[in-house]
This record gives sequence, C-alpha cells and structure tokens, in this order.
Amino acid sequence: MQSMNISLPDPLKQFVDGQVAQGRYSSASEYVRELIRADERRKTEEQLETKLLEGLNSVESKLTPEDWSAIRREALAKIEARKKRANGTGHEA
Repeated sequence: MQSMNISLPDPLKQFVDGQVAQGRYSSASEYVRELIRADERRKTEEQLETKLLEGLNSVESKLTPEDWSAIRREALAKIEARKKRANGTGHEA
C-alpha cells in the first residue's frame, strides 16, 4: 500500500479525529479510504445513470448473441477489476 500525505485545516482535522474518537473508524486513514470509496461508488452510479438515460433516449435496436457475449465479458472484467481493487492487488490508470 502506498502512502499519501494530506494537509487539512484545523476544523477538518478535528472532524476527522472526532470520527475516529467515536469509534466509527480505526484511523484517519481508514476514514479517508472510506470517503474515497464512497465517492468512487457515487461516480460509478452517476455514469450508470447517464448511460441508462442515453439508452432510454436512443433508437431501439435488437441485440445479437454476440452483443450479449460482449456485454457479459465486459461486466465480468469489471467485476474482476473491482475485486482486485478491493483486495489491494489492482491498480487503476
């Protein structure tokens, strides 16, 4: 795991320390990691919503078996990448 140093104004530092003191997180690092994960999930949900809206507004077309296979391969690759990130073994560009 790589290390990153950040600077926070006193009120934000006190807030983070308070979250840790309440026992919600074991460390400031855990709290920041959780915030980053939540932001990542939010952005992924926004992208999905955008794609769904694009699909709803697009011209209807029939999907071939090859299309479904490609969709399945892409979904499985994304699941595998997510598992690797969760285990700390993957790197995103």
